[in-house]
Amino acid sequence: MAFIELESVTKTYRKGEVEVVPLRDVTLAIEQGEFFVLLGPSGSGKTTLLNLIAGIDRPQAGTIRVGGADLGRLSSRKLSDWRAETVGYVFQSANLVPVLTAYENVELPLGLFSLSRAERHQRVALALEAVGLSDRADHFPRQLSGGQEQRVAIARALVADPPLFVCDEPTGNLDHESAEDVLALIERLHAERGKTVVMVTHDPRAAARGTRRMVLDKGRFLAEEHAR
Repeated sequence: MAFIELESVTKTYRKGEVEVVPLRDVTLAIEQGEFFVLLGPSGSGKTTLLNLIAGIDRPQAGTIRVGGADLGRLSSRKLSDWRAETVGYVFQSANLVPVLTAYENVELPLGLFSLSRAERHQRVALALEAVGLSDRADHFPRQLSGGQEQRVAIARALVADPPLFVCDEPTGNLDHESAEDVLALIERLHAERGKTVVMVTHDPRAAARGTRRMVLDKGRFLAEEHAR
């Protein structure tokens, strides 16, 4: 059984009087430990697919299983608990809370767990160390570069040690050097910690990091390419 399984998944929504179908009868399997990259033009359904895999949204039809959990059978409360334990989400924008330090931003997800103060501190310290920002723990987002902010966001996604990382254009707002740093970090988390990574990108350099790449257009898969 694959770690992520989508069977005949369709997602629709209404835009005024028009029905939009970002995903149509999509079937996909991603193995545990894969670095899966999703390519395609804007509006092709990539982010919609990412949000379904992460349990942020639900499909109109079809089945989604991640790590053995059938997401369609989970209540809203259980789905929220499942996300906290299973998914680390990295967005195009770091989405840090500006009035909180790097340490406090990384600590935020741990509020959903029953941990002592010492346990929270240990997890945050390890996450910041993993992204190379232990010396920036007391800095506010305005005191960090764009690349550092995104690395804090990755630490925030990492702090609960989820098995799945979903990344939506994680280098889209970064310069070349910062983008390379962030991609190297995601690649290291995949290689050294065995994380399953699902990444949406338009960047060929980012796509080249994946172990498997697929192209999505108008809600359907067009092509697949495995890393050499």
